[in-house]
Amino acid sequence: MLGHKNRHGVRDSCDYLERMSSDLPSIVERGRFSSPAITPQALAWHSNNLWMGSRDLRRIHKIDIETWKVVKEVESPGIPWAAVATNGSIRFTIGEGADDDRYIRTYDPQRGFSEERIVCPEFTGSYLSYDGEHLYLSQWYKQRILKLDAKGKTLRVIDVGAEICGHVFVEGMIYVLRGKETPNEDWRIARLDPRQETPDVKDLARVPFACRSLTFDGANLWTSHRAANEIVSFAVPA
Repeated sequence: MLGHKNRHGVRDSCDYLERMSSDLPSIVERGRFSSPAITPQALAWHSNNLWMGSRDLRRIHKIDIETWKVVKEVESPGIPWAAVATNGSIRFTIGEGADDDRYIRTYDPQRGFSEERIVCPEFTGSYLSYDGEHLYLSQWYKQRILKLDAKGKTLRVIDVGAEICGHVFVEGMIYVLRGKETPNEDWRIARLDPRQETPDVKDLARVPFACRSLTFDGANLWTSHRAANEIVSFAVPA
């Protein structure tokens, strides 16, 4: 049981949170760093550097994590809500226009942002992950992850059972930040196997702050604590 659906067709997360509120350990932080720009939102690991998109400044920052210095900064064509590395480039979910309509754009570190863009389903969507062939786009309030083809058509829907604020592939598994934003920013990191027809989503640890985005550097996970203007590295939960 993942909870009943409300009149909008979205599952209520209250029962999920009630079930999972007690016994989970907290994540093990490896490092907590001041963001080089306010409201760190999008995160992606690409070519041994951390790429961060600032929500309010609408700029992209390439960070050398050894020195914690910005080595490149570029303007975004809209609000950079999410990012993921994809075979030499970085894909961003960008909010554009007065209605914050969502598009996926490709950023080439050598050439910049492509003019071409993919329309997100129903102009909604936020966080991105990549399995080496396909993009996966989450829809926060619909509590689901969509597997997309190259043109943005939905190939598969994975129900996560709670609001989603980040996901990433690690060794074939999807790690996902899920929970409830209001009233208290209650979040967990969970894991699912996308090879299963109906994946079992297992909570692994609590995330005791308002996390946004999720990426993996080959050893540790990274997320943004946007409200504190910090970026956090933490161990992959067992």
